Amino acid sequence: MIGIIVMAGFLVGELASLIRLPKVTGYILAGIILNPHLTHFIPSDFVDQTSIVTNMSLSLITFSVGGSLFFPQIRRLGKGIISITVFEAEGAFLVVILGFLLVSRFFLAESTTRFLEMFVPVSLFMGALASPTDPSATLAVTHEYRAKGDVTSTIMGVAAFDDALGIINYSFAIVLATMFATHTSFSVVSSVLGPLVVIASSIAIGVVAGYLFNLLSRLFSNSSEGLLLVMVVGALFLCFGVSHTLDLDELLSTMTMGAFVVNFNPRRQTIFRILERYTEQLIFVLFFTLSGMHLKFDVLLANLPLVLVFIVLRAAGKFAGATGGAIIAKSPEKIRKYTFGGLIPQGGIVIGLALLIVDSPPFHDFADIVLNVVIGATVIHELVGPVISKQVLMRAGEIPHSA
Repeated sequence: MIGIIVMAGFLVGELASLIRLPKVTGYILAGIILNPHLTHFIPSDFVDQTSIVTNMSLSLITFSVGGSLFFPQIRRLGKGIISITVFEAEGAFLVVILGFLLVSRFFLAESTTRFLEMFVPVSLFMGALASPTDPSATLAVTHEYRAKGDVTSTIMGVAAFDDALGIINYSFAIVLATMFATHTSFSVVSSVLGPLVVIASSIAIGVVAGYLFNLLSRLFSNSSEGLLLVMVVGALFLCFGVSHTLDLDELLSTMTMGAFVVNFNPRRQTIFRILERYTEQLIFVLFFTLSGMHLKFDVLLANLPLVLVFIVLRAAGKFAGATGGAIIAKSPEKIRKYTFGGLIPQGGIVIGLALLIVDSPPFHDFADIVLNVVIGATVIHELVGPVISKQVLMRAGEIPHSA
């Protein structure tokens, strides 16, 4: 089955490239073609058991994203990245909450008497899940077309950092949603200290993993590229596993590890070049093809109005926030103009957070709605996001003509 998935993703990705679409769009289309609910060629239970593959892929992708956070470069653009991150993440959070409070009652088959128990929690969750950006799709585009420049660095920095804000927003949302759904009292400790502990602990795990890997690579400084690859993958998966066991944010930990390695390991260029050369393309094919295979078409059609509402509101919030944040930071004109286009893709962490809602008893009445809307929006975002990212990077002049 894995062989079929890899070959299908590869072939459709190449076809997409021939018609000047990013390969990652082709990978997702391949997944849709192989989707068990469409072709019945691959059993649905097989797709349900691919979490280990997606987790491994996500850990490698977020490690590479962390590797793009080279401090000297970030320092030059730091103020702009921080400002844009805060405003675009919180802008999407607030705009989606307000929008869903206004329109969700028209699309959900619930009485208005359940406003506090139903519509408010749904709106809070959808707002929190609108904050994160999936950097892996943009990363795939930047590597495919060898994009390089201030806009590229800003997009990657913002996409990496807004996952942390997304976790904070989600933590606030789940506390408030529990309060409305169960009529419990609001706790400042759980809503403020809880998210901060999760984020700080996740970062700490990543720092420790990065430090241990750097120490190991120094001990085996004369190791071959193959052995270096084994050390990277082993340390990275260990970092992911420890975070998962401790109920922390695995993606934030692996991203932190990547950032630590790229800034403090003297062999940084060799390490990330090895990953790009030997693993990156396979990881992209597997991850994005499998993402397309998880789509449930009946669920998407049933919740299509809310999916479209979510997409429009999220885009509006991110556009206003990214533009406003860039203006406040006095970023260059092309950063103000083009950064938003690279913040469209969404996936990975938001699906994981939505699954946590499904597992929470207080939210059983509406958890499936949140999950289905998120999955539907994720597929659309991952299809159109890479295309938009390519266009904005071309217009920003950061994709070389040779690519």
